[in-house]
Amino acid sequence: MRGCPPAAVLVLCGLCWAANAEIFTSIGQMTDLIYTEKELVQSLKEYIRAEESKLAAVKSWAKKLDVLTRASTSDPEGFLAHPVNAYKLMKRLNTEWSELESLVLQDPSDGFISNISAHRQYFPDEEDEKGAAKALMRLQDTYQLDSESFAKGNLHAGVRYNAELTVDDCFDMGKTAYNEVDYYHSVLWMQQALKQMDAGEEAVVSKADVLDYLSYSVYQMGDLPRAIELTRRLVAIDPGHQRAGGNLRYFEKLLSAELTEKDQSQQEPMSEQPITLGTYKRPRDYLPERETYEALCRGEGVKMTIKRQSRMFCRYQDRNRNPRLLLKPMLEEDEWDSPHIVRYLNALSDEEIEKIKELAKPRLARATVRDPKTGVLTVANYRVSKSAWLEGEEDPVIDRVNQRIEDVTGLSVATAELLQVANYGVGGQYEPHFDFSRRPFDSNLKVDGNRLATYLNYMSDVEAGGATVFPDFGAAIWPRKGTAVFWYNLFRSGEGDYRTRHAACPVLVGSKWVSNKWIHERGQEFRRPCGPSEVD
Repeated sequence: MRGCPPAAVLVLCGLCWAANAEIFTSIGQMTDLIYTEKELVQSLKEYIRAEESKLAAVKSWAKKLDVLTRASTSDPEGFLAHPVNAYKLMKRLNTEWSELESLVLQDPSDGFISNISAHRQYFPDEEDEKGAAKALMRLQDTYQLDSESFAKGNLHAGVRYNAELTVDDCFDMGKTAYNEVDYYHSVLWMQQALKQMDAGEEAVVSKADVLDYLSYSVYQMGDLPRAIELTRRLVAIDPGHQRAGGNLRYFEKLLSAELTEKDQSQQEPMSEQPITLGTYKRPRDYLPERETYEALCRGEGVKMTIKRQSRMFCRYQDRNRNPRLLLKPMLEEDEWDSPHIVRYLNALSDEEIEKIKELAKPRLARATVRDPKTGVLTVANYRVSKSAWLEGEEDPVIDRVNQRIEDVTGLSVATAELLQVANYGVGGQYEPHFDFSRRPFDSNLKVDGNRLATYLNYMSDVEAGGATVFPDFGAAIWPRKGTAVFWYNLFRSGEGDYRTRHAACPVLVGSKWVSNKWIHERGQEFRRPCGPSEVD
């Protein structure tokens, strides 16, 4: 295929990859890999020590035998004239050389190989690596980070982390994007690989390979002049490249046709500016509020005016003198006025959080969504996290948390869903969605009704990113460990409040743990009486 780098064939290979590898979707589970890697490093060190010990023994043999053979070969007959020397020669060749052979044949790697083989079943696979790479690109888009910032570990607020990407890392990122037919990100990462190469950084990948992918990806982005310039660089480095010459002639022919169509005799000078985040326009996708959503994730476009702020209050909530809240009422803060969203402080203690995480971690599985067409639960790229469901009977902590939710909201949790614990992985997110169902005849709604309200516990602070945002009315709520937020998904009439479409922004730095309680309609008839109109 004209202009198509060899990596294109990997798209077909990708169909053979296992689809159930999702380690990257949970930081909580990824932490186990850190300790696994530490154990393997220790095993590797032991193997190195064993190899060094073996080599030292072989060197000792060689040194001793070298001295001996120099003496024996200088006068073989005179050497063997002494009976002791004759005996020792027989002994060495019959016994000692056999011992040396056994020593050389020993394989100190057996223990290391056995150890790594035992752990390999838990290793990430190709799909995990691809998912993590795409997560970095998602963070790059959402938080408007150029590839150089990522490569140097500069992710937010001028804080530099001890985590950098090499030329080969950047090349692999670009290659992942290329194989996904994502030329926009392929350009950004191949350009960064080239930039670091031009600065003198050494790499396994060749500059010709980088230029090959980059020039074709730039062509796919519609920038013929730059594609021609990059291909000329490729030809200069590798005149015999199997595609470069043909691509160059093809690109030049296309550019000539464009100039003729525009009635221009020559092209305008090519931009000397390096390719950065804003050089090419990011392709649009399926999400209509993409720009608004991502701006809110960055803390931009939040519609918290002075007038609205003046209507925000905090109060001690005892929920009509609930006995369990009389001595220790919950501190309640207004997060938004309409729709009304509140935050509860000290909703969970550190001990409760750790217990919930302990119970959930072994059961974490890729979070699913309900297919809007079929109603079947399935995984989706727009929800990247792992979750587990905990019953009140499992541990007193869960039962206590459920009771607290009922007390502070004034709603019954008898028909609520189990406590869902979620952990977000690399770039973990849940794009804009509704918590309530828009399918009135869903079988899962027939018994307990729709999701009336959402109660969301934040079980960790997040260093950067990870906000809960509401694109419809421009609100952003940031995670604060031990607090909880609460809002109604339905009006009193029972109709869905479409303003509550919300999202969990990608986690830029940190690990985000939350637990959700979705409270259903049944059982709330006297706790939140219905009304004829759609009002809060």
